[in-house]
Amino acid sequence: MTTNSLSPELFRVVDANLNRLKEGIRVIEDIMRYRDNNKELSQKLKSLRHKARVDEILELLKYRDSINDVLRPSTKSEQKRGDVMSILTANFKRAQESSRVLEELYKLESVAYSENFKSIRYELYNLEKEILLSESR
Repeated sequence: MTTNSLSPELFRVVDANLNRLKEGIRVIEDIMRYRDNNKELSQKLKSLRHKARVDEILELLKYRDSINDVLRPSTKSEQKRGDVMSILTANFKRAQESSRVLEELYKLESVAYSENFKSIRYELYNLEKEILLSESR
């Protein structure tokens, strides 16, 4: 990755969204793994989480400033979930939105990274349908 198009502020956006993407996938993965003992879905999610990476992690860490994040405090809707379905839904949406942000920002730097995050987003759409439809039965 070159640093011509991504400013330090955009490195912060990439770092936050990369973390958010992996965290969202991990929540779903752990529910499928430990609650459902679903090896196939757990493995798909784990593989997807490992695919959510960039090589320039030190560059991103250099500009991380989570202490001064203006939206660091939780909102009321983030503090309560009604059931596992709402946890799964929230984390699918979180991961999909983050992968979209990464896809768009990397259009400035790396077509390969952009396409990677796009493919992650579409796989999340497929897994969301499969998991949430089975959860609602």
